[in-house]
Amino acid sequence: MDICRSEVQALNWVFVVDTMNFSFWPEEEDKQCEVTYKGTTYRGYMTLCAAITRAIEEGVPITDPEYFSRMSLEQLRHVLRSDTTTPMPMLEERHQVLTEGGRVLLENGGNCRSFISQAGNDAQKMVELIVEKLPSYRDATIYEGKSISFYKRAQILVADFWGIMEARGEGDIPNLDWLTMFADYRVPQALVYLGALRYSNALTDTLKNGELLRSGDRREVEIRGCSIWSVELIKEHLCKLVQERDGVPCNINSAIIDFYLWPYAKKHEQEMSHIPIHHTRCIYY
Repeated sequence: MDICRSEVQALNWVFVVDTMNFSFWPEEEDKQCEVTYKGTTYRGYMTLCAAITRAIEEGVPITDPEYFSRMSLEQLRHVLRSDTTTPMPMLEERHQVLTEGGRVLLENGGNCRSFISQAGNDAQKMVELIVEKLPSYRDATIYEGKSISFYKRAQILVADFWGIMEARGEGDIPNLDWLTMFADYRVPQALVYLGALRYSNALTDTLKNGELLRSGDRREVEIRGCSIWSVELIKEHLCKLVQERDGVPCNINSAIIDFYLWPYAKKHEQEMSHIPIHHTRCIYY
């Protein structure tokens, strides 16, 4: 019973974080939102994780859909409060998507596990369910007359669900290879740094000049799309190497590669600071 409750709470924590997992880059590098938790100061995405964990320890039921479906903007502002004068970006948007997400959970079983289990034990169906029920997860645009779907946060939610179930020895989820990398602004920088991706001189100059790219801009779509394809090629090459070396099929998927690249980018942030990230303010990443 306690294990089941713990699992539900863990998945609800993941849902809260993944629902608000977007747009952490600062307007100015020396003016960032920061959260210090247990002696460590966090920036970027980790400020969100630290703030949610801090709220739980303070007794705020932030992972309970009954609570976060109706919490006020001021309550969320307090949960996500910064230790600096720079607040977390897009607070109103985070409030909107979180309360919306809470209502969807309440209408579909009352927690993340019950909701996502409606798709059965299949990664592709889980992503399709998430984007069907949750408007804020519909990360898609029109490019050259065609609909392009990235579904970055929806795929992360499925991958995080897989990670929790894997830790419990229940991680056999079909169609995980259907997931792509999670197209954001940090992993493309790492791909350029590692030589797997190359920006044109014009694009590099544009990004270095700090031009804000709107969501759906051709350049923004191409950066994200080429990043996905780059990781697919990396996966294909890795699987070929494993097959040649060990003579067995490769079980590396794009999510695992992303789980390596994102922390790598954060760890080597200073070394790759000469490579600009693209700036897009949106709820999708």
